[in-house]
Amino acid sequence: MSTHAPNESRVISLRPQAPSPGSDGAAAGAPRRPVGGPQPRAPREPLWRHLVGDVLRRERLAQERTLKDVSEAARISMPYLSEVERGRKEASSEVLAAAAQALGLSLADLLLLAGDELARHARSRMVRGRTSPTSPTAQYDGFCLAA
Repeated sequence: MSTHAPNESRVISLRPQAPSPGSDGAAAGAPRRPVGGPQPRAPREPLWRHLVGDVLRRERLAQERTLKDVSEAARISMPYLSEVERGRKEASSEVLAAAAQALGLSLADLLLLAGDELARHARSRMVRGRTSPTSPTAQYDGFCLAA
């Protein structure tokens, strides 16, 4: 049974209410939040599509080529290649091979460059103390995992 009048609407705020002056800000039985707001998250490992996209864009810009030029040479639509470069699309191996070839790289070259970026990221995490020396990412040397 409802406690409000039948023709009245009731609004329930989804935002936390500011504490009223003179109160400690916590409702009876409500969990307390840590002081200082939300804790920052530890940086995540980059996604493979971001690494590959960064390599493609870096190589294209180093060659001073336009997105249109490379997309035409690779026979990939310009909007799709742009999405791949920005890491928004997970491209197939065929698309990656075509984009790499249009830039004068092999698919292996592209993947090795992206793998080097991943290894560099793993090393920087290890230096900052975020990865234990026994984790697989810490043992990655760019080509294979240490046994």
